Amino acid sequence: MFPALSRAGEDGRPAVFVDAPGGSQVPDTVIDAVTGHYRRGLSNTHGAFATSRETDGIIADARRAAADQTGADPDEIVFGPNATTLLLHLSRSFAKTLEPGDEVVVTRLDHDANVRPWVLAAADAGATVRWVDVREDDVTIDIGSFEAALSPRTKLVAFTLASNAVGTIPPAADLVARAKEVGAVVAVDAVHLAQHRLLDLHGLGADLLACSPYKFFGPHLGLGAVRKDVLEAWRPYKVRPAADEPIGVSFETGTLAHELLAGFVAAVEYIHDLGWNAIQAHERAFGQRFLDGLPGSCELYGLESMDSRVPTFAFRVDGVAPREVAERLAARGIAVWDGDYYAVEVMTRLGLQPEGAVRAGFVHYNTFEEVDRLLAALADV
Repeated sequence: MFPALSRAGEDGRPAVFVDAPGGSQVPDTVIDAVTGHYRRGLSNTHGAFATSRETDGIIADARRAAADQTGADPDEIVFGPNATTLLLHLSRSFAKTLEPGDEVVVTRLDHDANVRPWVLAAADAGATVRWVDVREDDVTIDIGSFEAALSPRTKLVAFTLASNAVGTIPPAADLVARAKEVGAVVAVDAVHLAQHRLLDLHGLGADLLACSPYKFFGPHLGLGAVRKDVLEAWRPYKVRPAADEPIGVSFETGTLAHELLAGFVAAVEYIHDLGWNAIQAHERAFGQRFLDGLPGSCELYGLESMDSRVPTFAFRVDGVAPREVAERLAARGIAVWDGDYYAVEVMTRLGLQPEGAVRAGFVHYNTFEEVDRLLAALADV
């Protein structure tokens, strides 16, 4: 099903991929969808001939799949090369709505992709940035700090739906509701949550949601879901021949990667066939097994139970630098990340820079045997 999972690790045993927070492996159906598009013939959009019409159909299918995945409408979908590029692009349009004295709220829990674009937008407009702190003991959003950051001048609030560094899931519905009380646009980073949960832009009440299909078993793409009224209020930066309708298309710059959109549709179909309930139950069991077995030589950063978190864990091993831990695990055929994973603010807040921490993240294709192999290797490190 996932051909990469049959690869041998550096120790000759089957490789253990617990690096999914940085990008997941893909199933055969996704690979077949991408290569199948190449084999059938490549053409750009809106032509009078068959292969062009087929490309139009792939794009329409991808918008419907994206709407299903994000809880948005198909015409609210914006595709791009990755979530960071999309957020930087959209923030440029948002910046044109700001004036000196306006305020933008960002958090220290977020990946920098949902921090820096809004900080730059505020700087361009002469607006003020307000920072939301995290609690050092469990690395969760400091609700008091969040409340204090809001004011009648708040124009945008940006926060993550799940920390890509420590796995925390903030109380998103409460945060959105509070931000809406002051009339702010709400931008949520769903990149990390998307490999663990079904997303719901409209149900959550947010205005902008960004994620990356390569984090949830698909190809390298960026996906934005933005409420239609917000897109209509922002001026897109686009070339003159680019379409104006549906509104999401007007924020897409240039020709899309059509073969990757075909793979994206296959990834969404794979997830739906498997079922989110099964995925979440499996992952919760993995996470609890890891937490229960974490050696005493490891210091965990974040919540110590599987409540309000996904199975993504940041930790340090006593007396061993994170990169050295990652190298020792790699020698045992186990792939983990080290560093700050672009979650610059939270790593700085925890005093872990410049080395960062070790990060292991489980998804549904991992096994209990792999969890045990990681724990045994950490005990030896």
